[in-house]
Amino acid sequence: MTALCRDCLHVFEGRGRCPACRSPRGIAHDELFELGIAHLDCDAFYASVEKRDNPALRDRPVIVGGGRRGVVSTACYIARVHGVRSAMPMFQALRLCPDAVVLAPRFDAYVEVSRAIRARMEALTPAVEPLSLDEAFMDLRGTERLHGAPPAVVLADLARLIRAELGVTVSIGLAHNKFLAKLASDLDKPSGFSVIGRGETAAFLRGKPVGMLWGVGASLLARLEAEGIRRIDDLLRWERAALEARFGGMGARLWHLARGEDARRITANAPVKSISKETTLPEDLADPELLDGHLWRLSEQVADRAKAKGVAGQVVTLKLKRSSHRILTRRSTLAAPAQLADVIYRSAAALFARSGERGPFRLIGVGISGLVPSDDALPMPDLADPDAGRRAAAERAADRIRARFGAGAIIKGRALR
Repeated sequence: MTALCRDCLHVFEGRGRCPACRSPRGIAHDELFELGIAHLDCDAFYASVEKRDNPALRDRPVIVGGGRRGVVSTACYIARVHGVRSAMPMFQALRLCPDAVVLAPRFDAYVEVSRAIRARMEALTPAVEPLSLDEAFMDLRGTERLHGAPPAVVLADLARLIRAELGVTVSIGLAHNKFLAKLASDLDKPSGFSVIGRGETAAFLRGKPVGMLWGVGASLLARLEAEGIRRIDDLLRWERAALEARFGGMGARLWHLARGEDARRITANAPVKSISKETTLPEDLADPELLDGHLWRLSEQVADRAKAKGVAGQVVTLKLKRSSHRILTRRSTLAAPAQLADVIYRSAAALFARSGERGPFRLIGVGISGLVPSDDALPMPDLADPDAGRRAAAERAADRIRARFGAGAIIKGRALR
């Protein structure tokens, strides 16, 4: 069995420590040098950047989030050992881990590191498909002659490079399609490298819950369980035609995924059609102040991504999910495309107020669509809101201050709800 040392990149046969450097960080697999579809996922990304920038935090539990009344954006692995999870209310996280250091997000810093990682990926292959700031697919098939090494070696070297030059760690999944590569990247976090080969696909999926399949959210999961489908093995007993008749186009997708089949291509530079951010709450929430705090933070994150991509959106969307998994979606078309958090938040808050819905909710989301380059988005005076221009100028000024002094330099009070 071929093995690769992830520390010195020595290739050897068998398992165990690397015979060249004695490192225990070897990876052995029969198909190691035959696979070329990869998923790279940064480990506890926001918290890792914070620890990199402040070495005094290295051995401390770190939570990145919106204040004591907000929620957890991400938590380092030390905090996760105590049970802290993303989207958990901050008071609950601090109850589980009272010694945690809580930091406000610094999205400008995270975007900078994300771009640096992206540049290193694109130096290896043009086929890079980002999913978010901290994860992306890569297609390295056909690049062995270019790099003088198979994709597995190139990926291990990339992980070493990112850690040495950027100070954060990544986990890599290597497989023969996107679905399995993404699953593999989550098998050995943090700083992991896992492989799912063709020959083991069926055995790997056997007995796994259907909730791990791509596209199976809470609503579809409930429908599947109502049909007695809880494990992938249950899906394998269904004919494709029967699944399509019961679940439409998703039925065909389920049939293929249950067999480890995924024909999706890795698409680089695909045009962005929308930007959205949502959070699933660990407990159903009805408190209007806390919900409003979520709306603001989500709007800020959507605005940050829009500004980073240089786009503005004409349509604002609000998404709510009740505890019954019933999804409510409301949309509003703006007078002019916008990328400012203030505009997105006010539109989303108005949609929430007009909806008449008061919860409790298990999920809340905000998004923009109808995207255009921000240079083409001409601001229009709002006669019904004469203070809009002043707030826009204040937000742009705050952006400049954060870019210079960090995201924690200015924080709106509503972000702490």
